Amino acid sequence: MNHAAPHGCFHLSAVSIRHALAAAFAATSIPVAMSAPESLQEQVFAAERAFAKSMADRSLTDFSAHIADEAVFFSGAAALRGKSEVVAGWSRFFEAGAAPFSWSPDRVEVLQSGTLALSTGLVRDPAGKVIGRFNSVWRQESPGVWRVVFDKGSPPDPGDEQ
Repeated sequence: MNHAAPHGCFHLSAVSIRHALAAAFAATSIPVAMSAPESLQEQVFAAERAFAKSMADRSLTDFSAHIADEAVFFSGAAALRGKSEVVAGWSRFFEAGAAPFSWSPDRVEVLQSGTLALSTGLVRDPAGKVIGRFNSVWRQESPGVWRVVFDKGSPPDPGDEQ
């Protein structure tokens, strides 16, 4: 049996084809995605979800790790200023065995500079009923490290699922 390629055709192995394609892509100016790092928006979504998980897990220590030293959290008409005041003010929400509420981000917007981001989403009671909307401003303190600098709840937006 003759395995020779027909006249005028090249016989390339699969390895040779991969090398040829790799060389062709390397020679072009089109960037090839190679497991790119998370986008800033994805980083903030992940930070917000981890922040919410700290409440579900009943971990005030983990909760505290997401708060910037100079954070301001609004609590009714008052403002809790600084990480220690925020943690002290929120510690009551960690006392019971079950979380008194939960939250999840549904939107994140990041400044083009990549320094600040807004996250917002629904707040639910233990039965799953929508009771509000959270609004948090996050600051990137070092590459990939985001901490909340402002937090304020609000009533649900019209159209938020009940």
